[in-house]
Amino acid sequence: MNQDEVRDYIQDGAEVRRSIDFKLVYETGMQIAKRIKNGGKLVLFGNGGSAADSQHIAAELVGHFEMERKPLPAMALTVNTSSLTAIANDYDYNEIFSRQVLAFCDSKDCVIGISTSGHSKNVVMGLRAATQIGCLTISFTGKNGNEVAGESDICIRINSTRTSIIQESHIAVGHIFSKIIEDYIFH
Repeated sequence: MNQDEVRDYIQDGAEVRRSIDFKLVYETGMQIAKRIKNGGKLVLFGNGGSAADSQHIAAELVGHFEMERKPLPAMALTVNTSSLTAIANDYDYNEIFSRQVLAFCDSKDCVIGISTSGHSKNVVMGLRAATQIGCLTISFTGKNGNEVAGESDICIRINSTRTSIIQESHIAVGHIFSKIIEDYIFH
C-alpha cells in the first residue's frame, strides 16, 4: 500500500461513516438503553471479525465505556467455545446462535446480529430465533446485506462492500450505542 492508497482508504472510510443514518443510530441506541434500564440485556453475535466486534461492544457495557459506573448486562454469544463446538457438532454450525438465543434471551432483550456480507446463515437463524421470542432485533451489515436485514426489526447498513470499512463502521456504531446507553441510564 503506498501513501496515496493510505490517503484514499482513510477518505473512503470517512465518507462511508458520514453516510450512516445518524437518526436511526440514535433512535436505536435509545431503544436499547430503555430496554436495558427496564431489565433487559444486549446480546450480540457474528462470525470472524464480527465475532470480535460483538465481544468488543459487549465488553464496553459490562466494563465501562466513558464513565465509571455499574456494569450493564451485555453478552457476546461467541465466547463459549464449548457451546459453539457442541452445538455445531451435535446439530449444525448454522444453529450456534439460534440455540443460544433460545437459551439465554427473553422478550425484554435486544439482539444484535452482525454480518458484513449480510448472508451468514447462522446470524440469520439467530435473528429469526430472537424474533420468535419477541426480542428487539438489530442487524449490522454492509451494502448488500439484505438477508440479515430482512430478519431484523432495525438494520444498521453500512454503505460499503469493503469488509474492513464495514467493520470499522460497526465498531463506531457500537461505541455510539455505548455512549447513548451510559448517558441515558446514568445521567
